[in-house]
Amino acid sequence: MATTETPQPEHSQSPQKPAGTSAERKSPAKRKRGWSWSEINLLLDGLLLVVFVGLCIASVIVRFVFPPGPAAKDWSLWGLDYDAWGGVQFGMLAALTVGILVHVMFHWSWVCNVLASRLSGNKRARVDDGMQTIYGVGLLIVLLNVIGITVAAAVLMVQGPG
Repeated sequence: MATTETPQPEHSQSPQKPAGTSAERKSPAKRKRGWSWSEINLLLDGLLLVVFVGLCIASVIVRFVFPPGPAAKDWSLWGLDYDAWGGVQFGMLAALTVGILVHVMFHWSWVCNVLASRLSGNKRARVDDGMQTIYGVGLLIVLLNVIGITVAAAVLMVQGPG
């Protein structure tokens, strides 16, 4: 006599244990739910989008709504003059920069891995964590030097009136 077995899906080869007792599953008050990395990343990306849109709006207002430079002396929009809008624009830029730095920190392993695999020449080989960190820190040093040298050159080369 042949017995027929019900085919089991591949992922259920071992019996699954319940997550907890039935009282624990039914009572959400006992279960503490924290933020997942995906939720944090989504929130950060949403905040970055809002700040980016704010920066775009402030930049367009400073560039196209107000007359250029000294001609905007007595002009105002929504209670803010030209200089205040420039401050809003810079504040949005600073907030966007901080948000991007936090975003890169969340994805630092990925950034280092991609950079290391590209620089090593073998795109499929996994570079060890030490080399990933060296490549990532090297990239950060290069970027900070480019920013610093550019600002220093601007300070040294700025020309006043006359």
